[in-house]
Amino acid sequence: MTQARRPVTLAQQNLRWLAALFLSLELVTVVAALVFVLLPLAERSADDLSGLMVLSAQTWFELPVDRRPDFEDELRHRHLLALRPGMAPPPDTGLRHGFYLRFLERALQRRLGEPAYFASEAGPDGGEWLWTSVRTGGRPIGVGFAYARMKTHPFQALTVALLAGVLGVSLAAWWLARRIAGPVAALEAAAAQLATGASPALLPETGPRELAHLAGHFNRMALQVRELLDARTTLLAGVSHDLRTPLARMRLALEMLTLKPDPTLLARLESDIEEMNGLIGQLLDLARGVAGEAAQRFELGPWLRERAQLHADAATRAGATVTVNCPAGVHVQAPPGLLGRVVDNLLGNAIRYAPGPVDLRAEVMAGGPAASVRISVLDRGPGIPSGQLATVWRPFQRVEGSRSPQTGGYGLGLAIVRQLAQSQGWQPELAAREGSGLQASVVVPLAPASG
Repeated sequence: MTQARRPVTLAQQNLRWLAALFLSLELVTVVAALVFVLLPLAERSADDLSGLMVLSAQTWFELPVDRRPDFEDELRHRHLLALRPGMAPPPDTGLRHGFYLRFLERALQRRLGEPAYFASEAGPDGGEWLWTSVRTGGRPIGVGFAYARMKTHPFQALTVALLAGVLGVSLAAWWLARRIAGPVAALEAAAAQLATGASPALLPETGPRELAHLAGHFNRMALQVRELLDARTTLLAGVSHDLRTPLARMRLALEMLTLKPDPTLLARLESDIEEMNGLIGQLLDLARGVAGEAAQRFELGPWLRERAQLHADAATRAGATVTVNCPAGVHVQAPPGLLGRVVDNLLGNAIRYAPGPVDLRAEVMAGGPAASVRISVLDRGPGIPSGQLATVWRPFQRVEGSRSPQTGGYGLGLAIVRQLAQSQGWQPELAAREGSGLQASVVVPLAPASG
């Protein structure tokens, strides 16, 4: 049975594609340099050399006999050319010496009007020379040049450049592939750790913008998962603790009722059941806090006054006074039921923990990418120490440590507020007021103007 091929890694895939792309560009560059630069230069150089060879033969023929030796010496030393009077034209041997000699033969044929071929013979210095014959004044004159004139090796230079380019391109492709795939591999390893329930180290938010943003999103997700796991542990511990006390009282009351019925014990049982029911109700609120509800456009001022009226009886019993301050004509776009649960929790906390003047206020915020309004509940109670402002958002976190419902709630109100606000992209805030008291706020978007 054939083994399934292992899929290539991202680094290998990127390396192949980058190497293929760079090598293609290198080949295109070499071909373009050959076609558009080297070959035209060779053709132009061959044409210039053919002109110099014909002109040299004609000049030698026209010079006096006593001046010809000096002219031949000058050609040999300055231009690596030599003349040989009476040399018959070399035959076509079928030998081709490359592009340059082919260009030179064509240039001579255009100038002389007849085919020209080269033969390899020894020159005046004993080295290898290439000879042809030029007819001038009715007489053939052999013209030769040293083979060293063609020692430029353009194709060898292109080959070296191509090999160096292949090596450089391979190294660059490998480096780029590792640079791109490295953060992705780190993200894959961290995601695998997160999937097993472990808490991975946060990823560095560096590198290209997309990878940095991806690492940032993963870090926020990992922190949220870590917070959810911590909240689950805290939630289970808090529930077990807060249910154990009324259950113990109920067990004791039941044992006493078997001995002697007592209306007081029955009332206590009913009170304990209500306490447990209240705790379970808040836990259900926390569990279903992100249930979907369509956003609606409604006027904020009358809606806030209705919320304050719902808490009027509780405020009277606690000795608190609730006032509403909201500019007229302010409309928001939000799920009213969900926002009501947020405001009710903030207002209930203020009435319970800070009886006295409570201000339910709405302020339109200027600037920012989108218009928004801050809904705040301000009190003059004891407030929250600055060191605990961040921790009281967690479930079962209370400033007052007795955990008795007679002295406060169960520590779930602010946790519900934060969960509901974050599910809608709102911003929950807590801040100490100057003097004393607390400002609890949530920032929600304004509704667009109606057409």
